[in-house]
Amino acid sequence: MLLLRAVLLLLVLPTHGQDSVTEEPGGLLPLAKGACTGWLAGIPGHPGHNGTPGRDGRDGTPGEKGEKGDPGLVGPKGDTGETGVTGVEGPRGFPGIPGRKGEPGESAYVHRSASGIPGRKGEPGESAYVHRSAFSVGLESRVTVPNVPIRFTKIFYNLQSHYDGTTGKFHCNIPGLYYFSYHITVYLKDVKVSLYKKDKAILFTYDQYQEKNVDQASGSVLLHLEVGDQVWLQVYGDGNSYGLYADNVHDSTFTGFLLYHDTN
Repeated sequence: MLLLRAVLLLLVLPTHGQDSVTEEPGGLLPLAKGACTGWLAGIPGHPGHNGTPGRDGRDGTPGEKGEKGDPGLVGPKGDTGETGVTGVEGPRGFPGIPGRKGEPGESAYVHRSASGIPGRKGEPGESAYVHRSAFSVGLESRVTVPNVPIRFTKIFYNLQSHYDGTTGKFHCNIPGLYYFSYHITVYLKDVKVSLYKKDKAILFTYDQYQEKNVDQASGSVLLHLEVGDQVWLQVYGDGNSYGLYADNVHDSTFTGFLLYHDTN
């Protein structure tokens, strides 16, 4: 037992090279150098450096669609655009439905005395004679011969037969003031057209043909005619001015009628 105590005492004594510590009265023995206290906190260390940034995370799931916002303010009106190119003329339409027949006009009744001199208005008698003279005709094929009357053989109206389809001429049977007009289609060639009265050109119309296009030309005039006068249309000039044209969708027409007959 004594031997064991001596060994233990040697173990607790300070070794060579270590400082001896004198126990003060009422004090605790200090821990050996290098021993871990376990419960005594040390001085705080310096903050460490920031680490490298981490990688980007994955995209989140799309959120719900938000509500529609309020309409924005109306912007200023834009500039007017340029006018477009004129389109090609469409085909001729079908004739309209004829209107209703008009009511008969009033008849003029004149009381005559035995001497034949007109007197006061009396009982209904013989109605006054109405002078009528009118025609409206069309072309059925293109004209290829200049300087001769144009034969319009498509008859729209010629009840009095004052227009002769075999010669292309209108013959005056009632003296008075007449109105004549023509409307022609121009295709493939230029056109020079004259309206003639008694072998004299009265009215001239010229239209220059535009390539790959269909032109229209027209003319009208008032003429006083005597019985026997003739009126017609013909192409004048050289052989390069016969572009007067007609087919199943393009017409060229010639029209005339009496406005007032001579009273003398």
